[in-house]
Amino acid sequence: MTESWDREVDVLVVGTGAAGMTAAIAAADGGQRTLIVESTGKWGGTTALSGGGLWMPTHPAMAELGLEDSVDKALTYMAAAIGDAGPASSPERRRAFVETVPEVYRFLERLGVRWAVAKDYPDYYPDRPGGMVGRGIEAEPFDARRLDDRFATFRGRDSIPAPLKTDDVWLLSRAWSTPSGFVRGARFVFRTLGGLIRGKRLYGIGGGLTANLMAILMRQGVEVLLETPLRELVIDAAGGVTGAVVAGPDGRTIRIRAARGVVLAAGGFARNAEWRQRHHGVAGYSSAAEGDLGEPIRIAEAIGAQLSLMDDAWWGLSVPMPDGGSQFVLSERSMPFSVIVDSAGDRYMNESASYIDVGHAMLERHTSVPAIPSWLIVDARHRRRYLFNAFMQGTKKLRAAGTVRSADTIEELAAVLGMEPSRLRATVDRFNGFARAGVDSDFGRGRTAYDNYYGDPRVKPNPNLGPLEKGPFTAVQLVPGDLGTKGGLLTDADARVLDTGGTPIPGLYAAGNTTASVMGRTYPGPGSTIAPAVVFGYRAARHAAARTGTATGGSATDQA
Repeated sequence: MTESWDREVDVLVVGTGAAGMTAAIAAADGGQRTLIVESTGKWGGTTALSGGGLWMPTHPAMAELGLEDSVDKALTYMAAAIGDAGPASSPERRRAFVETVPEVYRFLERLGVRWAVAKDYPDYYPDRPGGMVGRGIEAEPFDARRLDDRFATFRGRDSIPAPLKTDDVWLLSRAWSTPSGFVRGARFVFRTLGGLIRGKRLYGIGGGLTANLMAILMRQGVEVLLETPLRELVIDAAGGVTGAVVAGPDGRTIRIRAARGVVLAAGGFARNAEWRQRHHGVAGYSSAAEGDLGEPIRIAEAIGAQLSLMDDAWWGLSVPMPDGGSQFVLSERSMPFSVIVDSAGDRYMNESASYIDVGHAMLERHTSVPAIPSWLIVDARHRRRYLFNAFMQGTKKLRAAGTVRSADTIEELAAVLGMEPSRLRATVDRFNGFARAGVDSDFGRGRTAYDNYYGDPRVKPNPNLGPLEKGPFTAVQLVPGDLGTKGGLLTDADARVLDTGGTPIPGLYAAGNTTASVMGRTYPGPGSTIAPAVVFGYRAARHAAARTGTATGGSATDQA
């Protein structure tokens, strides 16, 4: 029987984050008729709300900085940082990722992306074999006026509408306390004002990256359908995917043939409360976009796709906000004059570790001792010197909700938090001893270049340690936040979705948080979510384009 189709294309992409847009760009650049569908009314996905960095070992700009990297060095580091995380992070997938980085870098650069290197940002485990500084890159700020009418549906408008860059975040956090922070703050202000004077609407970080990618798609003439969620994958008698059924904005069902393949790149399931409880055991305080519901993962699983790493996420710590949202915490917990304690007032982590490690630490602690929520306690110097993002939205509502609490002494603060005063006092006294000595004998805070990145170099002898001595003391509630989920469809080195027997499903590809991460259960460096999303989105499109068949006749088959 001949299938009846409403639309026929070569490559259908589901999702408009970095993975989906890169896949569509690569397909269109290869001459494939390409269509993108997006379930929500805004394009850009979680990428548009993110820091926008890409961890790209061996990227070509390293040579300009006098840095030396290699495939073997990067793979050595990944092995040391990730360990054995199962098939999602197989040696083949790791090598495919690293070896494709230079190709993707030059490909997007050729099409108009201007790259910048976060030259001071270290790998998250820089002391492990193969670790180094300089593997993180980002797109230069982009003038969103060039998006024309697509600006109205740009998800980046929900983020920071300014030409912010990765190293700005690092230095602006101490703009009032160090000369380097003040200088960077001034540069950021002048960059912002300069754009306004020139009539530009500059967006940086994740907004800048997604705006760059959308501008390329516009030049390519790729159609993007918003409010068009995936409803079903169409398979042939042999079990291969030949197309998809989507729902249009008016609710009308649209059957789309995709002769060369369907690429699922619609994020994970961070906003699916039922799945979060089932797989993670927590409600989830996510920074992901609201469309991150996992529906494409469910639909692919229904036709036999294999899942992996569903119990993990790109964890971090967040402040629960009165409006029901959450504010991710990064530099605030790493700066000196601060400590994190559980519900009893005991310290249990290196507060300056990478966000996924502190997230895992909270979840692990909570299995034996109530640690959700925990409390970040800071003294008056921390409040005065360092940027605290959650406070920028106003502290009055936070205090009314009990999320922020203060007292003049540690003992009084303990009483406010329902802790035994002598216990919290003992925790702070022990920590203060480490701060004065400059060595954290319990958890090693301030030991690595990554820890120091979010520290205050004026504080000696350790830029991440400062004693809590100056009242009033402020406690901020922390919960297990995340940047998205880590688990999803299991894919191979070419981003082909694998079935439960480990065999590729013909015509079905996936990338980004829709898939189980090549980074396993950890976070090797800045941008370890977006970089593989872009690389495997690119590899998916290239592999799909090489499949035989046309959009107007015959069936697509995988080439040997």
